[in-house]
Amino acid sequence: MLSGLSWPVVAGLLLAGVFLDLLLGEARRFHPLVGFGNLATFVQRRLNCGAGRLWRGMLAWSLVVLPPTLLAAWLCSVSGWAGLAAHALLLYLCIGLRSLREHNLPIAAALRAGDLPRARYLTSMIVSRDTARATEADLAKASTESLLENGNDAVFGTLFWFAVAGGPGAVLFRLANTLDAMWGYRNERFLYFGRAAARIDDALNYVPARLTALSYVLLAPTLAGKRRAWQCWRTQAPAWSSPNAGPVMSSGAGALCLALGGAAVYDGVVEQRPPLGGGTPAHAADIVRAWRLVLHTTVLWLACAGLAALGAHHA
Repeated sequence: MLSGLSWPVVAGLLLAGVFLDLLLGEARRFHPLVGFGNLATFVQRRLNCGAGRLWRGMLAWSLVVLPPTLLAAWLCSVSGWAGLAAHALLLYLCIGLRSLREHNLPIAAALRAGDLPRARYLTSMIVSRDTARATEADLAKASTESLLENGNDAVFGTLFWFAVAGGPGAVLFRLANTLDAMWGYRNERFLYFGRAAARIDDALNYVPARLTALSYVLLAPTLAGKRRAWQCWRTQAPAWSSPNAGPVMSSGAGALCLALGGAAVYDGVVEQRPPLGGGTPAHAADIVRAWRLVLHTTVLWLACAGLAALGAHHA
């Protein structure tokens, strides 16, 4: 492993980071990712102009991602318990498992209570699509899709890169993923400037996304769900523009036997997206089911790390 940590140590640190996240949740004040977002916006406004936007985008990515990653590497290079604590703390700051629950389960609660205005407001906080006139089915679909996709982006990709390169790996992945969310648009402003951010995120996410998709297949609650998840992954994922969101969302939708994808409103325009999964439309209860799938996948990955640690110990 690039981190130089043994598997028993990596497994213990993964467990510690996830435990801290579930116990403490996101930092309410002065969260590093908020500061990073402000820095990224500052740099983007000054470099995303004039000619050579492709090269300017690559320079901007380097300026905002590499210094924090190198700082993380320096912190984790400290010997003894201090270095191990730095690894665990960085993983805690990068992972977002509890955040997924806190942002999505209230949407399910609002839908069950019939409070559509609150459900629309809560959903608007986590997705970019328009929610002002969204129906209950629209909101449940949006939340479920967000949970499935961000299970990979906010949790499993971070765990994967931590296992590969420790705290610095988690930092690199999370910052790259954040920049893709900020700059990876195919519009006039970001088509060239954001291309480096989008391609780097695609590369870093390639393996974690497919491991996530496979995990969703394995953890489908029924045999029929497992078969459907695998079939949806193989047949539906290629239709999605994102090479990584397609496998994750199609397999997750198939595992839950839900019909996701399809029409969604962005900036007042109805966009017909490729289908995801198959079965019934999403309802409030399916948001909870999607959260449980993400949670169970986290447990699966921690168990795999534990088995790897056990095997390394007896080798």
